[in-house]
Amino acid sequence: MTRQLRQRKSQVNYAALIELEGDEAQRAQVLEELEQDSGSDFAPEIAVQAVAEDEDDDMDADADADELDEEDEKDESLPPEIPKPKRPKGKGKDTAAKSTTGQRQRGTVELAPGLSRPSNKQMHALPMPSGNHRHRATPIYWRQGKVERLLSSPKLFCAPRIVAANSSTAHPAIASRIGKAWGYNVGSGPLWDMMEDRAWFKEAITDAETEYREASRRPKVYRNLNMPTGLDILTREQASPYLPSDVVTTEEGSLKPPPSVPCFFGLLGKQTRRELSMFDTLRISEHIPRSKSLVFNAGAPVWGLDWCPLHPDDRPSRNNKQYLAVGPFPSRSHSPDIGAKAARPSHACIQIWSLSPSSEDVEMSNADGKADETGTDDPGRMKCELVVCIESGPAHELKWCPLPANDGPQQNDMTVRKLGLLAGVFDDGSLSIYAVPDPDDIQSDGDGAHPKLELQETSCMTLDWANSEIIAVGCTNGSIAVYNIAEAINNGTQSNILPIYYMSVHQSAVRGLAWVRAPPASASGTPLTSEDPTVLASGGYDGLECFTDTRDPHGNVFNRTRDVINCLANSVYAGGAITIDHENTVKVFQTTPTMLGRGHTFIEPGGPVWSVGVSDYHPQLAVGCADGACSTTNSLRPTRKGGAVPFFVYKIYQMDYSRKTGEYRMLENFLPQETQDRPSATRAKKQGKTVEIMPVGTGAWPAEVGVHRTAWNSGNGLANAPLLASATASGLCRVDWLLGRWMKDKVPYGGVDAMRATAEMDSEEEDED
Repeated sequence: MTRQLRQRKSQVNYAALIELEGDEAQRAQVLEELEQDSGSDFAPEIAVQAVAEDEDDDMDADADADELDEEDEKDESLPPEIPKPKRPKGKGKDTAAKSTTGQRQRGTVELAPGLSRPSNKQMHALPMPSGNHRHRATPIYWRQGKVERLLSSPKLFCAPRIVAANSSTAHPAIASRIGKAWGYNVGSGPLWDMMEDRAWFKEAITDAETEYREASRRPKVYRNLNMPTGLDILTREQASPYLPSDVVTTEEGSLKPPPSVPCFFGLLGKQTRRELSMFDTLRISEHIPRSKSLVFNAGAPVWGLDWCPLHPDDRPSRNNKQYLAVGPFPSRSHSPDIGAKAARPSHACIQIWSLSPSSEDVEMSNADGKADETGTDDPGRMKCELVVCIESGPAHELKWCPLPANDGPQQNDMTVRKLGLLAGVFDDGSLSIYAVPDPDDIQSDGDGAHPKLELQETSCMTLDWANSEIIAVGCTNGSIAVYNIAEAINNGTQSNILPIYYMSVHQSAVRGLAWVRAPPASASGTPLTSEDPTVLASGGYDGLECFTDTRDPHGNVFNRTRDVINCLANSVYAGGAITIDHENTVKVFQTTPTMLGRGHTFIEPGGPVWSVGVSDYHPQLAVGCADGACSTTNSLRPTRKGGAVPFFVYKIYQMDYSRKTGEYRMLENFLPQETQDRPSATRAKKQGKTVEIMPVGTGAWPAEVGVHRTAWNSGNGLANAPLLASATASGLCRVDWLLGRWMKDKVPYGGVDAMRATAEMDSEEEDED
């Protein structure tokens, strides 16, 4: 027997409502007929639609309640709400008046000139999971247990006072409070009492009693790796072909040393002209009192810059000295071609600079362990300790192994200790990993020590360490290669090393690359802390920014721009990948599954961005731009629009260059600026409102002023986390000591101890200021 079809019912068209515009009774009858069941098996049930409508109503109510809470917590000095004007009646549409009884009238807040205005731009790439989403940073890995925290403000070359405290990710309530408290930082650097190490490495020692200490969280690696014997110690004359040189040669055809850099230092209007030759240093305090900044000349434009991590047990024996790897170009006129390998041998060098106490009294007190938090405000001194001569061309990027690989105190005078493992990508298209010798063990009768070391592995353009064993390489053909180098380093293998993963992700060269340092999870959601991370964030010359999982090796695009991606970094505090977007804006894109791909803008610099620097100890972001500005800002910005806490951007310094005279000047002591929504400010100005639009640059900057690299001292403990190093196209590099401050010098939530002490916090206490 064949199936009986249902009887077709005539349906009234919705277009019939247009003809019944004036008759309300007939319109109601037509609507009733439209809502009747059509008898189709595929039609949605009325109950399901009703539930969906109820859920939408609840979501709207939650969003309205959140908006009311935000408006109640706004600054009382702001003007009152202005009701939104009614929409004018349009032609050809139903203009029947609707009752507004029981509906909340929405309004807009008239902000004072100069403050950030609410933006209507879409700041996410995927649908929002909830109506009350506020783009708050969410950690991807919730670490339990305790961490280290400072008890007093840190000072350079002094032993810090450390205490154990609850981790910021030990409980959601603690994470919420600490995340909001970071938004009250209105300084150029981090808040010393809020800093903590949030990095994760699989090599960490899991001991319940000592796992919170830095020595357990960042253990020493490659203990059995010894320096090779027979190092070549070169004199200054022998190493001259490897050092930066002038663009012209002498009459005999030999290389001339690079010319000195004439630069003006000091306050605007009171600047003094100084000339810095290669390896010269300068204290900014000579021109600006109480400044802790240091400047040194590497001799040529610098593209490689990174701090060397040292084990906490070995820092007192070194007088708390810090080491910085600097990779200059051979000359100012050197211009590498992307994808073109330089012919070998190509002479270049890597300079190892040190930041040490400037007075012998401080060195003696640190060596005896007598220095405490009441020590001195000595800014220190910079010195070139070692020059590594290489034949693979200049470095495009340098990165130390994130875990300390230095040797302990010297046992005898016959051995040479290693300072650490330094990886870099070079002009010949290779990636080399160097075991850098300790400068204190290298002595020579010449002007300095210049050992020649090299270990080539593969062709690449950028790199990033996942831990002490896994390293990722971004290639010029758009591919990403992942290597396990532990066996090669331990066995001394120098060639024929095959990658464990080789993935084609981009259509052109990969310029930005960063590991998302978070442990993979099992099927039940348990973090596998003994495994390697699997997620990579990358950006290429094709304008694509992708997340790639090595377990499913293909790129997942989370953003697309029309600009070249010059930089990318992963921030554990911001909870995502920080990179650039349209019109040189710096944005963060979340990596948490519930917020994947969503983000917001941090800073809108005046030129193309060359580098972004993040730290594992604090959420401060450092940005180096082509217009010569080195700026910092807080990545954990307040999420409330028009709140009482401003979102400042601090310009640490800005380079300027005169094409006529060939002289530089370093400008600093800028007033902080608030990030402005330029489209909203422009519309307000056209409407006749009093709005001050912040000026922008002309876009015509000389190449000599660019800030190529910025690097926070991430890996040498909380006491050295405020150190920021930056490198410029002039060859001048700078080290700054930056600390933040609380808004109105008031710590929210009753103090830092109250934020971390307990996990039982109700919602009312959580919203208190």
